[in-house]
Amino acid sequence: MKLRLALVPTLGLLTMLLAPATRAEPLEDVEAIVARANLAAYYAGDDGRSEARMLITDAQGRQQLRQFTVLRRNRAPGGDQDFMVFFSRPSDVRGTVFLVAKHVERDDDRWLYLPGLDLVRRISAGDKRTSFVGSHFFYEDVSGRNPADDRHSLLETTAEHYVLESVPRDPRTVEFTRYVTRVDRNTFLPVKTEYYDGRDRVYRVMEVLGVEEIGGHPTVTRSRISDPLAGASTLMEFRYTEYDVGLPTDIFSERFLRTPPVDWLRRSGE
Repeated sequence: MKLRLALVPTLGLLTMLLAPATRAEPLEDVEAIVARANLAAYYAGDDGRSEARMLITDAQGRQQLRQFTVLRRNRAPGGDQDFMVFFSRPSDVRGTVFLVAKHVERDDDRWLYLPGLDLVRRISAGDKRTSFVGSHFFYEDVSGRNPADDRHSLLETTAEHYVLESVPRDPRTVEFTRYVTRVDRNTFLPVKTEYYDGRDRVYRVMEVLGVEEIGGHPTVTRSRISDPLAGASTLMEFRYTEYDVGLPTDIFSERFLRTPPVDWLRRSGE
């Protein structure tokens, strides 16, 4: 069911009148805000399945499409996780699989299976902030950046958002000097993040364009990563998202890179 600002004009007016009295008191602890935002963005349910497509637009306006299915399983709320991404379109990436074992206490483990070469390639920690299959998303964006990698401060609390600034603890490992994030006060979803380069220019922007409530969880259905300096972007759309589907532990392994778990890639009821 899509989130709506108002069902009818009268109800919308009533909501606006009551909002100041019923809104929860804002949090002041930045680490608590960051932790809740991380849970909302990456840990909904015990596991999840979603179909996604990316539309990549370069600086000349040329476009490419990528279509894939994402499986995700939490080992612990806010803790380690497993992700698998199975590409189905276009033909030159069909059968490509990306596997992530996300760790809180150390660097994530990442593998990429290339079917044309029948090759499993380990993605080093130094490559996590490089392009994900030619898009403006990074490998790190798929499973999320570890909040502990940055120092966070609360810049401002508005009626709708917490505005946070984050600075990398080890600047040598990233290409940005800082980033500013707006976190929705109701859902705790990060809805806009601006990354700054060494000349303090915004060179990368993440924006949430659509949210729906699915299985009781506010869920991002459309987002965009843009490069404002080059005039290029990638639009991501998620469809048929399901939570708590009961994904087994063993499918998140190198063995299933070559033999995808077909039953778990189908939508419920298919």
